[in-house]
Amino acid sequence: MTLNALRQTAEAMVEPGQGILAMDESTPTIGKRLKAVGVENTEDNRIAYRTILLDTPGLGESISSAILYDETIRQSTAEGEPFPELVKRQGIIPGIKVDTGAKALALNAGEKVTEGLDGLRERLEEYVGFGAQFCKWRAVITIAEETPSRACIEANAHALARYAALCQEAGLVPIVEPEVLINGAHTIETSYAVTVETQRQVFEQLYRQGVQLEGMILKPSMVISGTECPQRSGVEQVAEATLRCLQQTVPAAVPGVAFLSGGQDDVQATQHLNAMNQMAAQRSLPWRLTFSYARALQNQVLETWRGDASKAEQASEALLHRAKLNALASLGKYAPEMEHAAQRGAR
Repeated sequence: MTLNALRQTAEAMVEPGQGILAMDESTPTIGKRLKAVGVENTEDNRIAYRTILLDTPGLGESISSAILYDETIRQSTAEGEPFPELVKRQGIIPGIKVDTGAKALALNAGEKVTEGLDGLRERLEEYVGFGAQFCKWRAVITIAEETPSRACIEANAHALARYAALCQEAGLVPIVEPEVLINGAHTIETSYAVTVETQRQVFEQLYRQGVQLEGMILKPSMVISGTECPQRSGVEQVAEATLRCLQQTVPAAVPGVAFLSGGQDDVQATQHLNAMNQMAAQRSLPWRLTFSYARALQNQVLETWRGDASKAEQASEALLHRAKLNALASLGKYAPEMEHAAQRGAR
């Protein structure tokens, strides 16, 4: 695939007023979320839940792309429609998570490196056959008293770059996700310093591996204080620090930045995105700023559904409402009072 084709896909993924639905939870992870609402982790229940997400009427108006899991891209709805075909019917671009998880980094206690490069070229070829047009790989960086180490940052940056190069070789747009975890007592200043260093290393490695920046999407953390920090940062502070971090680290050639929610609650994730886009409008920044949320889009869906087929339509409305609010935030047009119009906003 030519660079032009990769660029077109990447730009479509961050189309103004749209974001990315992350639904690439592994079977154990989705099992934990199902269990939390009293639903057994069976394949039939996973199919039913994924059908609610992907068959939500009008979802393609706010969601440009959906990140699937290996099981999902091979599954079909109860009626027999393959999920990749359902995604395309909604006008949404199908993608796939391709890493195999974060594992303990040797000789670096408490730190992880993401694995999955072995056999990736062959797996990418298979995913193209299923209709995938982009991929995602997540690295995790932990902030603590002695971490992150340079070894951890560099190992994960190198793996992200090698993954991205393989994706582009296969004609797939890579989502590059270096997540700086929100867990911990660190301040927003520490978060800023770690995120800047991580993203600088990532782009250095992307350059060394020959990755075409016009044909990729960055999925970073917001710069935010740790969940256990006694002085939590406010919305404007998070937005300002995050934009400053992007300006320090992200080349203008990257078409878009799709933020992860990283453990923020639904409303907080929307507020931060909205504030960033309002500030960005005054600064003529080169990238589109949007969302690639999982739990911050799905929380209310699960709470509403709880395995009850009669609640499927109501659960879809909850997803559509949350997606619309974040789509507005990606344009800087969200307002808090919209939170109280769930039923009207979902229709």
